[in-house]
Amino acid sequence: MTEELKVAVDRKDNGAVLYTKGYINNVGGEEIAVRAYELMDAGVRTLLLNLRDTKIVNSIGISILIEIIEKMIDKGGKIAFCCLTPVIHKTFQIMGLANYATIFDNEENAMKELGL
Repeated sequence: MTEELKVAVDRKDNGAVLYTKGYINNVGGEEIAVRAYELMDAGVRTLLLNLRDTKIVNSIGISILIEIIEKMIDKGGKIAFCCLTPVIHKTFQIMGLANYATIFDNEENAMKELGL
């Protein structure tokens, strides 16, 4: 059995960081979406997803992440990812997420580039 995804939110002056822990599948993806949409509705336009503690993302999780990216782009904002495993990084490249969201090696560089 896969572990349930946990999401922690760290609000910043110019955006927010979402920390995920666990498997991003349909349930985990929806948990991320709920948090991301709450932040967007509150005016957040820069979102960083730190996947350091996530080792697996399935196809449904990817599709939910794409929906989140599209909604943020529609609002004139931006989403980035950091701390991806090599497999998740390659998956994001293949699935096209890297075309719409920047991928950073670490949180420090991401925060600096995004102005968080």
